[in-house]
Amino acid sequence: MTDRYTAVIAWTGSAEDHRSGRYSRVHEWRFDGGTVVRGSSAPPVPGSDPAAVDPEEALVASVSACHMLWFLAIARKHGLVVTAYEDDADGQMAKNEAGKAWLAVVTLRPRVTFEGPADPAIVEQAHHEAHAECYIANSIRGEVRIEPR
Repeated sequence: MTDRYTAVIAWTGSAEDHRSGRYSRVHEWRFDGGTVVRGSSAPPVPGSDPAAVDPEEALVASVSACHMLWFLAIARKHGLVVTAYEDDADGQMAKNEAGKAWLAVVTLRPRVTFEGPADPAIVEQAHHEAHAECYIANSIRGEVRIEPR
Protein backbone atom coordinates (compact mmCIF):
# COMPACT_ATOMS: atom_id res chain seq x y z
CA MET A 1 0.00 0.00 0.00
CA THR A 2 1.27 3.45 -0.88
CA ASP A 3 1.71 5.71 2.13
CA ARG A 4 1.38 8.96 0.23
CA TYR A 5 -0.92 10.28 -2.49
CA THR A 6 -0.46 13.50 -4.41
CA ALA A 7 -2.43 15.83 -6.61
CA VAL A 8 -1.63 19.22 -8.07
CA ILE A 9 -4.50 21.71 -7.93
CA ALA A 10 -3.88 24.68 -10.24
CA TRP A 11 -5.84 27.89 -10.82
CA THR A 12 -4.96 31.09 -12.62
CA GLY A 13 -6.93 34.28 -13.13
CA SER A 14 -6.58 38.00 -13.48
CA ALA A 15 -5.86 40.20 -10.50
CA GLU A 16 -8.76 42.48 -11.42
CA ASP A 17 -11.28 39.64 -11.57
CA HIS A 18 -10.07 38.25 -8.25
CA ARG A 19 -10.11 41.66 -6.61
CA SER A 20 -13.69 42.26 -7.79
CA GLY A 21 -14.92 38.78 -6.81
CA ARG A 22 -15.85 37.97 -10.43
CA TYR A 23 -13.10 35.38 -10.80
CA SER A 24 -13.57 31.95 -12.32
CA ARG A 25 -13.79 29.07 -9.88
CA VAL A 26 -12.63 26.68 -12.62
CA HIS A 27 -9.29 24.97 -11.97
CA GLU A 28 -7.42 21.74 -12.76
CA TRP A 29 -6.71 18.65 -10.71
CA ARG A 30 -3.56 16.97 -12.04
CA PHE A 31 -2.72 13.43 -11.00
CA ASP A 32 0.54 11.47 -11.16
CA GLY A 33 -0.61 9.21 -13.99
CA GLY A 34 -1.23 12.19 -16.26
CA THR A 35 -4.99 12.50 -15.81
CA VAL A 36 -6.28 16.04 -15.63
CA VAL A 37 -9.75 16.75 -14.25
CA ARG A 38 -11.57 20.04 -14.70
CA GLY A 39 -12.62 21.19 -11.25
CA SER A 40 -14.88 23.99 -10.05
CA SER A 41 -16.86 25.12 -7.07
CA ALA A 42 -20.36 23.69 -6.84
CA PRO A 43 -22.99 25.77 -8.61
CA PRO A 44 -24.62 28.27 -8.18
CA VAL A 45 -21.49 30.10 -7.01
CA PRO A 46 -20.66 32.80 -9.58
CA GLY A 47 -17.81 31.69 -11.82
CA SER A 48 -18.48 27.97 -11.26
CA ASP A 49 -18.80 25.46 -14.09
CA PRO A 50 -21.61 22.92 -13.62
CA ALA A 51 -19.89 20.58 -16.11
CA ALA A 52 -16.74 20.40 -13.97
CA VAL A 53 -16.21 18.19 -10.91
CA ASP A 54 -16.67 19.99 -7.62
CA PRO A 55 -14.94 18.89 -4.39
CA GLU A 56 -18.18 17.61 -2.89
CA GLU A 57 -18.86 15.34 -5.88
CA ALA A 58 -15.26 14.15 -5.79
CA LEU A 59 -15.56 13.14 -2.14
CA VAL A 60 -18.78 11.21 -2.82
CA ALA A 61 -17.13 9.52 -5.83
CA SER A 62 -14.06 8.64 -3.73
CA VAL A 63 -16.16 6.96 -1.05
CA SER A 64 -18.13 5.08 -3.72
CA ALA A 65 -15.06 3.94 -5.67
CA CYS A 66 -13.27 2.81 -2.50
CA HIS A 67 -16.30 0.77 -1.42
CA MET A 68 -16.64 -0.76 -4.90
CA LEU A 69 -12.99 -1.79 -5.11
CA TRP A 70 -13.13 -3.42 -1.67
CA PHE A 71 -16.46 -5.07 -2.51
CA LEU A 72 -15.07 -6.58 -5.73
CA ALA A 73 -12.11 -8.08 -3.87
CA ILE A 74 -14.18 -9.35 -0.94
CA ALA A 75 -17.00 -10.73 -3.14
CA ARG A 76 -14.42 -12.74 -5.07
CA LYS A 77 -13.05 -14.20 -1.81
CA HIS A 78 -16.61 -15.26 -0.93
CA GLY A 79 -16.92 -17.04 -4.27
CA LEU A 80 -19.14 -14.42 -5.91
CA VAL A 81 -18.36 -13.49 -9.52
CA VAL A 82 -19.31 -9.88 -10.27
CA THR A 83 -20.05 -8.91 -13.87
CA ALA A 84 -21.29 -5.33 -13.31
CA TYR A 85 -21.38 -2.76 -10.53
CA GLU A 86 -23.06 0.64 -10.62
CA ASP A 87 -23.59 2.98 -7.70
CA ASP A 88 -26.06 5.88 -7.58
CA ALA A 89 -24.20 7.59 -4.74
CA ASP A 90 -25.01 10.97 -3.24
CA GLY A 91 -23.90 13.22 -0.45
CA GLN A 92 -25.98 15.46 1.79
CA MET A 93 -24.65 18.72 3.10
CA ALA A 94 -25.77 20.01 6.49
CA LYS A 95 -24.72 22.63 9.02
CA ASN A 96 -22.72 21.56 12.05
CA GLU A 97 -23.12 22.92 15.58
CA ALA A 98 -20.98 25.95 14.62
CA GLY A 99 -23.16 26.66 11.60
CA LYS A 100 -20.49 25.48 9.13
CA ALA A 101 -21.44 23.41 6.11
CA TRP A 102 -20.16 19.85 5.99
CA LEU A 103 -20.86 16.64 4.10
CA ALA A 104 -22.95 14.94 6.78
CA VAL A 105 -24.12 11.80 4.96
CA VAL A 106 -22.86 9.87 1.96
CA THR A 107 -25.30 7.24 0.72
CA LEU A 108 -24.12 4.48 -1.58
CA ARG A 109 -26.70 2.59 -3.61
CA PRO A 110 -24.72 -0.12 -5.38
CA ARG A 111 -26.47 -2.25 -7.98
CA VAL A 112 -24.42 -5.40 -8.50
CA THR A 113 -24.84 -8.04 -11.18
CA PHE A 114 -23.42 -11.50 -10.59
CA GLU A 115 -22.64 -14.44 -12.80
CA GLY A 116 -25.32 -16.85 -11.65
CA PRO A 117 -27.28 -16.67 -8.41
CA ALA A 118 -25.82 -14.89 -5.38
CA ASP A 119 -26.86 -15.60 -1.80
CA PRO A 120 -28.25 -12.28 -0.46
CA ALA A 121 -26.72 -12.95 2.97
CA ILE A 122 -23.25 -13.32 1.45
CA VAL A 123 -23.74 -10.18 -0.65
CA GLU A 124 -24.79 -8.24 2.46
CA GLN A 125 -21.78 -9.59 4.36
CA ALA A 126 -19.45 -8.57 1.50
CA HIS A 127 -20.88 -5.01 1.58
CA HIS A 128 -20.43 -4.91 5.36
CA GLU A 129 -16.81 -6.05 5.08
CA ALA A 130 -16.13 -3.63 2.21
CA HIS A 131 -17.46 -0.74 4.28
CA ALA A 132 -15.29 -1.74 7.23
CA GLU A 133 -12.18 -1.85 4.99
CA CYS A 134 -12.82 1.33 2.99
CA TYR A 135 -10.16 3.77 4.19
CA ILE A 136 -11.91 6.72 2.55
CA ALA A 137 -15.11 6.05 4.53
CA ASN A 138 -12.94 5.54 7.62
CA SER A 139 -11.27 8.92 6.98
CA ILE A 140 -14.34 11.14 7.00
CA ARG A 141 -16.49 12.06 9.95
CA GLY A 142 -19.78 12.07 8.06
CA GLU A 143 -22.02 9.01 8.10
CA VAL A 144 -21.70 6.53 5.22
CA ARG A 145 -24.80 4.49 4.44
CA ILE A 146 -24.83 1.41 2.20
CA GLU A 147 -28.19 0.67 0.56
CA PRO A 148 -27.67 -2.14 -1.99
CA ARG A 149 -30.20 -2.24 -4.81
